[in-house]
Amino acid sequence: MPPVTATLIWILVALVVIGLYLSWTAGRLDRLHARIDAARAALDAQLLRRASVAQELATSGVLDPAASIVLYEAAHAARQAEEDQREVAESELSQALRAVFAEAQQVDEVREAPGGEEAAHELTEAVRRVPMARRFHNDAVGAARRLREHRKVRWFRLAGHAPFPMAFEMDDEPPAALADRP
Repeated sequence: MPPVTATLIWILVALVVIGLYLSWTAGRLDRLHARIDAARAALDAQLLRRASVAQELATSGVLDPAASIVLYEAAHAARQAEEDQREVAESELSQALRAVFAEAQQVDEVREAPGGEEAAHELTEAVRRVPMARRFHNDAVGAARRLREHRKVRWFRLAGHAPFPMAFEMDDEPPAALADRP
């Protein structure tokens, strides 16, 4: 076999290997973007659940009028917020929940009301799941960002037209009175 033919074969093999590697990287990036979409949907569902439960509790008559108004307005704002204001509205709902349920006595009063045990349990579950869903989302965003920062991804435009993933930053600390409950 002439040396020119052997060189061309090796170049062809190298190009195929590089092409396979780039294809694998693009597939990995695509899977990460799909994971981000799924995690964002789960986060949106948990945020909506938390706001719905808070709004339901605020209108139930179990809380005092001032706490009901504060909680209702924050929950309503979180449900109606535009995408660019969502993090702020959700943080304000977290702050309202901490203000309303600052003391365990308030949670006990809710539990003693008719249907209050179930409402308190549902709210406790909702405020516990939001930080987990946000963490899963932000972990997926971090993994995609790290991969997108590689030169090979930028040079070969492996991300296509997908928008750069953004983390969801909000205050998601649950009220101490709810976090301590089983």
